[in-house]
Amino acid sequence: MTTAPSDQAGADHRLSMDELAAVIARDIPAGAFVNLGIGQPTRIADHLPAGSGVVLHTENGMLNMGPKAEGDAVDPDLTNAGKVPVTELPGAAYFHHADSFAMMRGGHLDVCVLGAYQVAFDGDLANWHTGRPDDIPAVGGAMDLAIGAKDVYVMMTLFTRSGEPKLVPHCTYPLTGVGCVSRVYTDHGVFDVGPEGVRIRETYGVGADELAERLGITPPS
Repeated sequence: MTTAPSDQAGADHRLSMDELAAVIARDIPAGAFVNLGIGQPTRIADHLPAGSGVVLHTENGMLNMGPKAEGDAVDPDLTNAGKVPVTELPGAAYFHHADSFAMMRGGHLDVCVLGAYQVAFDGDLANWHTGRPDDIPAVGGAMDLAIGAKDVYVMMTLFTRSGEPKLVPHCTYPLTGVGCVSRVYTDHGVFDVGPEGVRIRETYGVGADELAERLGITPPS
């Protein structure tokens, strides 16, 4: 495993999910076709800069989705895959659910952003089941996105409520995809992951050396 110096070690605070969504929105390439997973990733739609040309895809059958709908803009027939009311941007298109999954599986998405229970240092993803017998599996389209998108980002808290890391040497939960994640965005920092291990890109509210120690990775030099 490898690390590199943090670009923002010693930032002022741990990020909220809205602040983290803004960071991810900043990093999405202009003009990209992007799917935002159910849950926290849907917040990213509210932070994409005007004129970025980013086209949002939702697996229930829409292209060029806009930010979350508020007040009089709410249309109960216009929602994202998580049933959150959304807006439409000029040129929005609608299509069958099967066609939407064909887009996902066919390599037509540049980026997807998913939540996760765990991500391994080598990019393995576990986000559909904890393995506990009383939990309800909920894979949705995550497996299709994990193998179909050109870049897979994960948005999650870095530690569980009990303080256990969710960025781990090896996933202990059932896998969604193998070696599919390229970058992990968390409330404490941003990490590149893959075959060569973990590299810390930025940290929030904690120094890079301390964060590396908590995760059990080699401190940046």
